[in-house]
Amino acid sequence: MRAAFDWIATDAIDTDAPLDKFDAIWVVPASPYRSMDGALHAITFARTRGLPFLGTCAGFQHALIEHARSTLGWADADHAETSPNAARPVVAALACSLVEASETLRLEPGSRLAAAYDALEITEQYRCNYGLNPAFAAELTSGPLRATALDIVGDVRGIELDEHPFFVATLFQPERAALDGRVPPLVAAFVRAAAAIADHEPLRA
Repeated sequence: MRAAFDWIATDAIDTDAPLDKFDAIWVVPASPYRSMDGALHAITFARTRGLPFLGTCAGFQHALIEHARSTLGWADADHAETSPNAARPVVAALACSLVEASETLRLEPGSRLAAAYDALEITEQYRCNYGLNPAFAAELTSGPLRATALDIVGDVRGIELDEHPFFVATLFQPERAALDGRVPPLVAAFVRAAAAIADHEPLRA
């Protein structure tokens, strides 16, 4: 399987046009982004068009904000890193930094994460200081957006959107496996989902 890719700066996304050529969208780490609106537009595009979506680290954080604003109607949902005085900081500073850290995680049986890793327990790596604010976790993940990866104390580290071909976001960074010469299972699953879209095939877990 071969895949082609292109990188688009968030401040270049103000319409659907830059996204129309893609079969899948990955919102990657490195926030604050040049444009939060551009990142959110890309996530909305993938969600509403049924395109495979992967969000890692900041992509996870912004997937939460997009869901809060677009699906739950929380117009004031925001990111504490860029809006420290936000009325509803759904993404907030972690109690303990996860920069250059790793954690053991529990995966929800039947989830796309569990299928990608073929396991219910994994160890993954991070480089982040912000995550889902526990004050909003229950409301954010009680509907079609589900928590499917938890750390050992129950904090949410991965989410998936029901009734979508492939919409997965993780606070951890599975792509860091490539630094050790390993193929990240979640990224491989994402590429397979993109290939199925390109070939007009039904997606399978």
